[in-house]
Amino acid sequence: MSVTIDITGLAAAGDGLGTGDAGRWRRVSFTPSPLAELGMALHALSEPGHHPRLRGWATAVTAGLDPGLADRLCEADFLWRTTFSDVFAPFAGIPGGRARPGATLAEELDQLDGLTDQQFVHAALEFTCQLRYDVADPGPLDDPVMRRRSLELAAARGVVQERFTRRLLEDPPAVRAWFRQLLLDCDEAFFADTWARLRPELAADARHRTDLLRRKGLGEALSSLSGAVSLDEEAGLITVDKLLVGRTATGDGGLVLVPTSLGWPHLLVLHRYGWQPTLTYPVSGSHPEAPSVEQLTLRLEALAHPVRMRLCRHLARAAHTTGELAQAHGMSAPEISRHLAVLRRAGLITSGRRGRYVQHQLDLSVVARLGTDFIEGVLR
Repeated sequence: MSVTIDITGLAAAGDGLGTGDAGRWRRVSFTPSPLAELGMALHALSEPGHHPRLRGWATAVTAGLDPGLADRLCEADFLWRTTFSDVFAPFAGIPGGRARPGATLAEELDQLDGLTDQQFVHAALEFTCQLRYDVADPGPLDDPVMRRRSLELAAARGVVQERFTRRLLEDPPAVRAWFRQLLLDCDEAFFADTWARLRPELAADARHRTDLLRRKGLGEALSSLSGAVSLDEEAGLITVDKLLVGRTATGDGGLVLVPTSLGWPHLLVLHRYGWQPTLTYPVSGSHPEAPSVEQLTLRLEALAHPVRMRLCRHLARAAHTTGELAQAHGMSAPEISRHLAVLRRAGLITSGRRGRYVQHQLDLSVVARLGTDFIEGVLR
C-alpha cells in the first residue's frame, strides 16, 4: 500500500525548465508553512499520545489557554484531531498548481480566504462526512442529495460535528470568518512564540534540502526525508510507503515539500483531486528511522506464531545454535531452521559463526522499537 505522485509533468519537454537536475526540478519547492505548523500544533494539543516528545509543551500550552478559546477549539477539533484537513494547506488549492505557502500566517490566511466556498466546505467536511477525496464531485453545497447525506453522517459522528456542518452548509462565509479568527487567536495565545522558535530550524532544513536537490537531484533529496519516500525517475513516480492507497499527479504544476518540527511521526501526502501535490515531512534529527510497512508486517506476522515466540524467549537470553534450540523445544533441526528463517527475514534475529557452529540471537534493539514502529506505521 502506498500513495504515489506522478511527476512526469515536472520534466515535460518544452516547459522552460532548463537543463540539468537544477533546471528539471525548478518546480519542486521545499518551503516552511506557518499555517501547516499551526495545524500540527493543534493536533499535538488534542492528541498528545501521538507526540510523546511534545507532552511537556502541550501540557504548558493547554494549562495557559483561555477557557473561551479552549471551548472554541473543541467546536472544530475534528479538523485536526484524527488527521489533518487540507484547509491548513490552502496554497495547494489555488488554480494553476504552482503556488507556495505564505511566508507569514497572515499571508496563508489570505490564501485560505482565496479558496472558493466549495473548496473550503469540501475540505472541512472530509472527515465528518466521508466526502470523496480523489475524484471530482459537486459537493454538498451544490448537490441536495449529498447535502442531506452529509448532515446525516455528521449527526452520526456527534452533536458538535452536526452543528458545525449545518452552520457551514447554511452560511460558509460566516464559518470561514469564524475559523480565520480562531486561528488568529491561537497565534496570539501561543503559536506566535512557538513559530518564532521553530521557524529558523524549518528554514534551515528547507535550505539544506533545496541545496541537495540542486546538487544531487530529486531522488537524493527525497530519500533524505525518510526511508518511506522513494523516486522511480524512469517512471516519473514518487512512492510514499503508507497504510493507504492514493494517487495524484503534478501535471504542469509543481510539487511542494513542507518541513515540520511538530509533526513526527506523521508523513502527510496531500493528494486531493484538483489540488497541488504536497508532502509534509518531519525535519532531520527529530525522529528515528522506521521500517517500511512491509517490513513491519513481516515482523508482526513472525511474532504471531507461538513457536517463534518461545524461540524468542531463548534467543533473548543468549545466543543458541539450531541444534540447541531443537533439543530445548523437542523439535527437529529442520523445523527450527524454518522458524529461524522467518525471524531472520523479518530482521528480528542476528546470526554469526563461532568456530564450527552458527549461533542465533534476538536483536533486542529491533524488538524494543516494535511498539513505536507500529504506532508510526499506522499514523504515518
